[in-house]
Amino acid sequence: MRASLPLQIIAVTALCLQGCVPLIIGAGVGAGVMVADDRRTSATMLEDQTIEIKAANLVKERFGDDAQIGVTSFNRYVLLTGNAPSEEVKTDVGLLVLEVPNVRNIQNELEVSGSGSLMSRGNDGLLSTRVKGRLVQNKEVGANHVKVVTESGTVYLMGLVTRAEAEEAAQTAATTGGVEKVVKVFEYLD
Repeated sequence: MRASLPLQIIAVTALCLQGCVPLIIGAGVGAGVMVADDRRTSATMLEDQTIEIKAANLVKERFGDDAQIGVTSFNRYVLLTGNAPSEEVKTDVGLLVLEVPNVRNIQNELEVSGSGSLMSRGNDGLLSTRVKGRLVQNKEVGANHVKVVTESGTVYLMGLVTRAEAEEAAQTAATTGGVEKVVKVFEYLD
């Protein structure tokens, strides 16, 4: 009986692996399609992630919990969203993030105010999801070409797009229930 236990474990493992292979391959293919559809190079996508991490860490080290700041990088162009306690902190955050290696430019959309509520941030996340879902349904815009960031009901749209795609994405976002304002932070291909 003891000899059969390892065989049973091997058999169960083999069956699980056989069933999981399509899932693993499917997930890999899906991720590959998203990467292949992105107009940035894979090196630029990695740089964007690195910029976001480094910038967020610098801001956290320097300002702690005094500022609620979101850092989003797309094609090495950084969008700063959230709340700063003063105009001086807003300016300092922009200058600090501009020093992160490979940052090309910054759009500082920080609001000088107290920190937003947890409920407000949850609503912003839901709003981003709804806008992204509508972009996926819109055949005039490649949803993988547009990054959606929401702060206090304002939707920021980033990406490498044509002017027609930008207008279509902005119109789609603007007509989504709950969106108060749309700000285009696009880079244009035409």
